[in-house]
Amino acid sequence: MRVLPRRLPKWRGLRRRAAPIPEAVGPVLGCMPGLAAIVVLALCAQGVERSVTASRSADRPLAGRAAALHTAPRPHVVPRPVWLMKGTPPRRQPPPRYDDKVVAVFVHHTDSPNGYDCADTPEIIRHLYTGQTGARAWDDIGYNFLVDRCGKIYEGRAGGVDRAVTGAHTQGFNHRTAGIAAIGTFTAGARVPRAMTDSIAAVAAWKLGLSNTDPRSRVRLVSSHSGSRWAAGTAAVLPTLAGHTDGFMTNCPGAALKARLPQIRELAARLQGRS
Repeated sequence: MRVLPRRLPKWRGLRRRAAPIPEAVGPVLGCMPGLAAIVVLALCAQGVERSVTASRSADRPLAGRAAALHTAPRPHVVPRPVWLMKGTPPRRQPPPRYDDKVVAVFVHHTDSPNGYDCADTPEIIRHLYTGQTGARAWDDIGYNFLVDRCGKIYEGRAGGVDRAVTGAHTQGFNHRTAGIAAIGTFTAGARVPRAMTDSIAAVAAWKLGLSNTDPRSRVRLVSSHSGSRWAAGTAAVLPTLAGHTDGFMTNCPGAALKARLPQIRELAARLQGRS
């Protein structure tokens, strides 16, 4: 009796590029009839393709996995030479020191008269600079920024407003922080100009936004000096937008300005696009 060869149906399966066949499958296919082998081959290819797809998906970063950045626009800052160049005795300026980033801001007042003409602000800052580098023998003005009652923002300490310059404004907590001084005296009952607080919020939002720090949050800082409220080496949890008095035994920035800090924090957060 003549045995006719079995005719296999035409295979019209997967048209995509064939996936590699695992080595263990080869011997098994050799022992199977044609149609069964084709079915096994198709199932194997699908399994390999799923594995490759899953592997590629795992390697691909998920959209939205990274935390959203909350930055704020840089406000206009009057450069340091505007107040330093006129009538300032020449002195040798040491190189600035830097931190990796700014994670907190300390607000101060300068404890100077309030009724000044804003055109005189550069002269006022020069007097502050002369006092701190003269009688106190500091290497530079301690504040990173100064804000006058008209809301104009001035660069303080040398080193570049875009960088995390180590200041000399809050003993024990000068690293990774920025000092913003409100020019004037803001003890209880003093009027705090809206233009001034708006500009303080703008500087804080910008500097803290560079490290994606929420102005309404709190931050862990380690004291570097026992003259602060905490002994050197002690960790303190402070507001990211704090008053000088939060880190040092002082009444600065005055009760009136201290009372405005919650509103300043909220405005700074809105400027960063936070809800």
